Amino acid sequence: MSEVYITRLSKYFPGNPISNDEMEDFLGYVNGTPSKAKSLILRNNGIKTRYYALDKNSVPTETNASITAKAVEALLDDDFTKQDIEVLSCGTTSADQIQPSHASMVHGELKPEKSYEVNSATGLCNSGMNALQYGYMSVKSGNSNNAVCVGSERFSAWMTADKFNEEAENLKQLEERPIIAFKREFLRWMLSDGAGAFLLENKPRNGGVNLRIEFIDFYSYAHELEACMYSGAEKQDDGSLKSWAEYPAQEWLNQSIFALKQDTKLLGENILKKGAQALRTSFDKHNLKTEEIDYVLAHISSNFFKDGLKEEFAALDMDFPAEKWFYNLSEVGNIGAASIYIALEELVNSGKLKQGEKVLLCIPESGRFSYSCALLTVV
Repeated sequence: MSEVYITRLSKYFPGNPISNDEMEDFLGYVNGTPSKAKSLILRNNGIKTRYYALDKNSVPTETNASITAKAVEALLDDDFTKQDIEVLSCGTTSADQIQPSHASMVHGELKPEKSYEVNSATGLCNSGMNALQYGYMSVKSGNSNNAVCVGSERFSAWMTADKFNEEAENLKQLEERPIIAFKREFLRWMLSDGAGAFLLENKPRNGGVNLRIEFIDFYSYAHELEACMYSGAEKQDDGSLKSWAEYPAQEWLNQSIFALKQDTKLLGENILKKGAQALRTSFDKHNLKTEEIDYVLAHISSNFFKDGLKEEFAALDMDFPAEKWFYNLSEVGNIGAASIYIALEELVNSGKLKQGEKVLLCIPESGRFSYSCALLTVV
């Protein structure tokens, strides 16, 4: 079995950073009215800027596939070109279409003069880590000498006002307040667009920071908990999800069936506790000690969870000092599957890392409560 190293990292953001005051200029106003929930949600999540692949008419400027391809291209130079890629593994929540697969579309966007092995990981935030694990296992097993792994999102096109106006109009006709449900609006003020990419190889490269992947672990608690974050479905009274395919087509608009929704009560009750439980399982499995870790990169959807996450970890004997945590949520927003890629790229390029240091990655997915973690060593 080969060792596997992250030898290059890159990121790509569409457009310029967008401030809180500008958000509805790009996303539009549902029912022509400024959101009343926006300020509360932004105050709690602490996000100051984010990126949208939209113009001010809410017209998309880039696809998820093109955003992903640009992150891949940022990895490349004369020493490693698109012709050298063996495996392309892409994870996203927000693919441009149901079929073909996202990685196939990215391969087409790159237009190399060769065939790739491609893998598409779907789901929510962990899809980026699923993509990373596929590449890791390919290189580690000797199936390939390298793999390019990418996490990406283009959430903005899901969040424009026109996706919700039909529901607001329907509520008005029913003589109800034409305000979309909080579970639908909640995520409009948190999500961002962008992509991050890693090059994985079976030996380190000279002249830069290399990160050896020690392990990647995954844990799902779907056997215990119902869905918390979902799209293309509606939650029923018994906690089950009713698929979009079971609704008349008109209801897709009337109920914003394809909107990304979050059960915030279920989120608050479980997301941190299960995350700490998952990480404790990995620490026991690999006989890790807290003092061995030099940096903790935890993907969080909101700064509201920062203190709580630290406390939940500490309650299970994983008390990381404040100076070991690395966050960039306030500056880039919640980019789902791309978040951990972009955070690690920023840490590597900060110049802080020293040989022998260990970096812990922690990623929650509230979809039906699944978690991943990875340990990296600077070499």
